[in-house]
Amino acid sequence: MKRTLGTCYYPEHWPEPQWAEDAARMAEIGLTWVRIGEFAWSRIEPTPGTYDWGWLDRAIEVLTAHGLKVVLGTPTATPPRWMLDRHPDMLALDAQGHKRGFGSRRHYCFSHSGYRADCARITLDLAKRYGQKVAAWQTDNEYGCHDTTISYSDAARDAFRDWLAQKYQSPDALNRAWGNVFWSMDYAGFAEVGLPNLTVTEANPAHVMDFRRFSSDQVASFNRLQTDIIRRHSAAPISHNYMGAVVDFDHFATGADLDIATWDSYPLGFLSDRIAASPGHKRAFSRQGDPDFQAFHHDLYRSVGRGRWWVMEQQPGPVNWAPYNPDPLPGMARLWAWEAFAHGAEAVCYFRWRQAPFAQEQMHAGMLRPDSQPAPAYHAAAEVARELADMPEVQETAAPVALIFDYMSAWAWATQPQGRGFDYFNVVFGFYQGLRRLGLSVDILPPDTAALAAYKLVLAPAIATLPPAVLAAFAAYEGAALIGPRTNSKTADFSIPTPLPPNLPRLDCVVARVETLPPDLPVPLAMGGSFTLWREKLEGSARVVEYTTDGWPALVAVDGLHYLAGLPDEPALARILTRLCAAQGIDTTPLPNGLRCRQSGAHRFWFNYGAEAVAHEGRSIPPAGVVWEKIG
Repeated sequence: MKRTLGTCYYPEHWPEPQWAEDAARMAEIGLTWVRIGEFAWSRIEPTPGTYDWGWLDRAIEVLTAHGLKVVLGTPTATPPRWMLDRHPDMLALDAQGHKRGFGSRRHYCFSHSGYRADCARITLDLAKRYGQKVAAWQTDNEYGCHDTTISYSDAARDAFRDWLAQKYQSPDALNRAWGNVFWSMDYAGFAEVGLPNLTVTEANPAHVMDFRRFSSDQVASFNRLQTDIIRRHSAAPISHNYMGAVVDFDHFATGADLDIATWDSYPLGFLSDRIAASPGHKRAFSRQGDPDFQAFHHDLYRSVGRGRWWVMEQQPGPVNWAPYNPDPLPGMARLWAWEAFAHGAEAVCYFRWRQAPFAQEQMHAGMLRPDSQPAPAYHAAAEVARELADMPEVQETAAPVALIFDYMSAWAWATQPQGRGFDYFNVVFGFYQGLRRLGLSVDILPPDTAALAAYKLVLAPAIATLPPAVLAAFAAYEGAALIGPRTNSKTADFSIPTPLPPNLPRLDCVVARVETLPPDLPVPLAMGGSFTLWREKLEGSARVVEYTTDGWPALVAVDGLHYLAGLPDEPALARILTRLCAAQGIDTTPLPNGLRCRQSGAHRFWFNYGAEAVAHEGRSIPPAGVVWEKIG
């Protein structure tokens, strides 16, 4: 598969004579792709029904004339000001009932039918005009960013009632599913159901979960509205750019209507604002990013895209939006690109081409400075382009280990965490980190995976409800599986199931009691390490592999199926994973802090996220260094 580079460009921001010079420089350093148009609605349609296509026609002509491939974004993330006069009630409302006002972006409610109609109209106009002129499409921009998936507007309320009526068919069925007899919450009709905000204490968790499912479905249907239109007029592939650690909607469901999954990778910003890590860890990697966060999303979006994925926005330098915005360590813009390619990316596009001297993102670095002089990422991209040209194509290979990821579990444990700090993303990411620290490549699988035979080891931590397909897959699976904690502990209606969890095939084990633990109250394990935050007390005749020091089973098994009764700290997780891998013939190599590897076909890549050179098994890898070797 050919790997390529690109950038994100905003011709509407710059004088038209500048476009040809920019395009020539892009082509000269080896860029292939240019994304444009995703924020340009007010320039395409300055007033309702009045279009200015000329500038966009010429921009696409100039870029393609220089051999560049255009990704055209639909501009629906930034409706123009006149749209509010047409639809005054299109703005989303937050959980406190406050309107999300005009003046930045993503100021719409996914459920507003009038706004959806205008989105369909502008998408149709773009698809008919440019369907044969662009090489790829992007729908909207960063669904869910800025906490915009969920809206508590009247439009969302009315659409939610319709969604409930279709799902349950009768109020009685809804009342039974939600357990509304509790606290006298029964409804006589769907028109009585409100949204689960502004309640005196917590809302019914089943109500909350259905609203989360509905909100996710609205994102998927909003996206499908656009993809259906584009496909009638263009054969070019369609993508969407997801964000890091955004779990408010089901990306697998939205991705089902797309050809390519892309994501926006900002390693330093994400380390600063959304990774649960110690101050020491954040300080050590402040100019490099967390060694596993980017890789996790590469593997996740490879799964969401069913093998096809890009980095649509790669951090080029300091950004403008994180709590702190340091300059990347020299070499990191190259390392981040190569790590994406090692995980199977088709393209890495740096955001943005030129740093804007105005508006909200003027402090966000680009490949060029505001005076059009090259910034460090300009030279890094040119270096990567030269290396890509000289290196044989990298082939994909299945990893020996898989990790199942489920967006609905993120909603479930946000709805009822039971203990402060129990966050699904952080739980799963912790298991992923444990695998990567042992030198392992990992594939991420969707929650409806029906076949596991390609993997020697499969992990399924904290999945609220295991779908029937996955339960059947585990029943037939002959490898090793590590399931839990908290897996299969809720029904689809968010109740405690009977038989009691985990209710796994052949495993005689019952979670009889759970407890959540403050940080200074770990439960030691007899073989070393501890459970932290979450601990379960198990009963049953399943073989006990490990005990806690107070005598309760910590890890039980039948054949290769293992259930873990708590959240292990780093030493405990490393020991458990190492033993499982050894039993399956999977080689593990504990890696120095900051060093990571990825096998891709016949090549193994080594990435040093550390600020100092590292030596490992005869290799010397400089800070921010990338080394690859042919194996086999």
